[in-house]
Amino acid sequence: MFIDIHVHVTRTRGVLRKDGTTYCTPDELVGRLDHYGIDKAVVMCGVCPECRHRYVPPEDVIEACERHPDRLIPFGLIDPRQENNSPSADFSRYLEYFKAAGCKGMGELIANLWFDDPLVWNLLRQCAEQEMPVTFHVGPRLGGCYGLVDDLGLPRLEKTLKEFPNLTLIGHSQPFWAEISGDLTQETRGGYPKGKVTPGGRLVEVFERCENLYGDLSAGSGHNAVSRDPEFGYSFLDRFQDRLLFGTDISGPKTPAPLIGFLNEAVEGGHISREVYEKISWRNADRLLGLGIA
Repeated sequence: MFIDIHVHVTRTRGVLRKDGTTYCTPDELVGRLDHYGIDKAVVMCGVCPECRHRYVPPEDVIEACERHPDRLIPFGLIDPRQENNSPSADFSRYLEYFKAAGCKGMGELIANLWFDDPLVWNLLRQCAEQEMPVTFHVGPRLGGCYGLVDDLGLPRLEKTLKEFPNLTLIGHSQPFWAEISGDLTQETRGGYPKGKVTPGGRLVEVFERCENLYGDLSAGSGHNAVSRDPEFGYSFLDRFQDRLLFGTDISGPKTPAPLIGFLNEAVEGGHISREVYEKISWRNADRLLGLGIA
């Protein structure tokens, strides 16, 4: 079984990207899941304006998931600047609505604000109170990109994880996963570093210190992190087997899913155990989101 922790959908075509593509419709998305042999998928919202070609509000995600309730799982989302752009904004009625509609978490949070901005912490505090895990995207800088901004070494992420120990944060993006290696620089953190992983990666340290951090292995960033140096990758998967989550980040009808092949080859080659494989493929998501499959 595979439970995909990160996919995207659109209700209508609307405005396209510059390359003429856009997210899958609900039916197209289920078709892609069938193509890859993925049983269920968590659908992200898109309400923050940074680097988006279109908005995908929670209402659209919930509607899409209602069309395919056996396959699609909704996440809700609030922009930290929403309501009245205040660090004291009350988001309780949003969160209550999301939970009543079946949302199992919040994401993808891409607001281009500092990770420890009072606006962001206000939202995260309320998500913690409602026991809603949050999927976030790290950005390398303010402006010219999207994602919560952290410095090299992820100090603001670690501070946030310690500030909200009861909040599960699910990490994603190039600047997040590139921190797996100790030789990362400001110039390379926004890409897909290749070659051997150097010991001392800050992300490994943060995983060790903060048990409320989970890893979203979707997209090229997650796959690259564990496949660039396979021996390290197998060890990392085994070491943090209880907090790593399979994903694809399907964002169009032709999005590839190389992580499936990597995980299959890893278990078939005896590099990871069947137990580790199943935890990452679906059991961790089932437990974290309370799906009740196992």
